[in-house]
Amino acid sequence: MVNVKLTIQYDGTNYCGWQKQKNGNTIQEEIEKAIMLVTGEKVDLIGSGRTDSGVHAKGQVANFLTNSNIPVDKIKFALNSRLPKDISIIESRIVDENFHSRYDAIGKRYKYIIYNNQVRNPLYRNFAYHVPYSLNYKEMQEATKYFLGSHDFSAFMASNSAVKTTIRTINKVTLERIEDLTIFTIEGNGFLYNMVRIIIGTIVEIGRGKLKSSGIPDIIHSKDRRMAGHTAPPQGLYLEKVFYNL
Repeated sequence: MVNVKLTIQYDGTNYCGWQKQKNGNTIQEEIEKAIMLVTGEKVDLIGSGRTDSGVHAKGQVANFLTNSNIPVDKIKFALNSRLPKDISIIESRIVDENFHSRYDAIGKRYKYIIYNNQVRNPLYRNFAYHVPYSLNYKEMQEATKYFLGSHDFSAFMASNSAVKTTIRTINKVTLERIEDLTIFTIEGNGFLYNMVRIIIGTIVEIGRGKLKSSGIPDIIHSKDRRMAGHTAPPQGLYLEKVFYNL
């Protein structure tokens, strides 16, 4: 039996997120079905973490155990022939039998795209957050520095989330503007539920002048979700990379 690591890209528009559920189509379920068709095995596909309904991935990671004798580098092609067009396996490789996509992850990188124009663009409808208001880009960029380092991010977590600790370490935050697009990238050792989307909602409100960038430390210290901004919509969010010591 071998442990196969998959790197996966998907357009999350038509799915109820990554994790299997009773009511609704999911990425995990589609890949498990494809594995069954290719190998004849019913497997438990382990993902690096959940993505919500409508969220996309450029580098989601998952692993499964198999007795199949299909060459591991060919598994991606075999699965892609069975998967919907909005899901693609970009790499399949053998890893140590103890490798666990979730527990062995040491960090993640997310990207969030904002489309800032008075007029909506249908091409970005499912792939960016349309903000039709004027934004103070300089103030938004100033806000990003306050998220760096280790903090208790309770104020940037969806209410009623159950986790062992709300302390996370953010190693990198960048904001780049390309014409009407503002591209936000954040990298850290882990993220709370809806954390990136709440950070984005807060930064957008700073850009609109509803909050001040200098107020971010106070919001963090408050540990109060009500102090932060709104939760930005899912379609602008991309899981870009999961980091491992491999």
